[in-house]
Amino acid sequence: MTTAYPLRDRTPGPSPISVVAHRGASEDAPEHTLAAYRRAIEDGADALECDVRLTADGHLVCVHDRRVNRTSNGRGAVSALELADLAALDFGSWKEDEDGTWEAPDRQHEDPERVSVLTLERLLELVSDAGRRVELAIETKHPTRWAGQVEDRLVALLARFGHTKATAEAPPPVRVMSFSARSLHRVRAAAPDIPGVYLMQFLTPRHRDGRLPPGVGIAGPGVRILRAHPEYVSRAHRAGHQVHVWTVNDEADVDLCERLGVDAIITNRPKQVRAQLGLG
Repeated sequence: MTTAYPLRDRTPGPSPISVVAHRGASEDAPEHTLAAYRRAIEDGADALECDVRLTADGHLVCVHDRRVNRTSNGRGAVSALELADLAALDFGSWKEDEDGTWEAPDRQHEDPERVSVLTLERLLELVSDAGRRVELAIETKHPTRWAGQVEDRLVALLARFGHTKATAEAPPPVRVMSFSARSLHRVRAAAPDIPGVYLMQFLTPRHRDGRLPPGVGIAGPGVRILRAHPEYVSRAHRAGHQVHVWTVNDEADVDLCERLGVDAIITNRPKQVRAQLGLG
């Protein structure tokens, strides 16, 4: 049976839409770095989104691509590298502002951890120290040579932080997202209280009426789906599901999401989106 979480109240007043920082505040700082996530927390993001991959020695790291070539000064597949190999790489210098920096004017003196590979464990520690409820939206990347080991390690790590059980007031402060229904099924089998988000790049005929894979309670359509099929949001809501939309950066798309009543906006620009929604 699909887990039903209450849909957000649509009464007049401040927007109830949750703003999720996509790979952190990734417009302002290198994606998947502590700098990006710290900035997102400072900017008031309700949740942080991250992608996770398993290293050759069994560590979950926050890296989007299968290979590290784009976001570091190294080369190779994450799954074929050990954590020590990844820790030796620079995951920050690829992103620069027009003046040659991305954050601090004296970049050579900044904290080295800001450009080191980020482990999911370290991100969980950051969230724990935030001083307020900050949720995590964790995307599992598939296919991968490690298959179900990704979900096994993920659930075990979340259990260590006490994030696998719902309370009387709310579900856990984490949710797992994936384009793979099988991945979401594995997580649900191991930790039924953790909400699942089924990501969609295209709206297939089987999902046009708002249905999702068994046991999944949140739809995760790309914003292009909403542009082409705005009626999808109401259909998903009628089916009892929330709608979390990615990746929403343009002001017109933010307006569209607000008008359609989505539950969460996933964006590289959490500060600007919150301001547009009247949240800060």
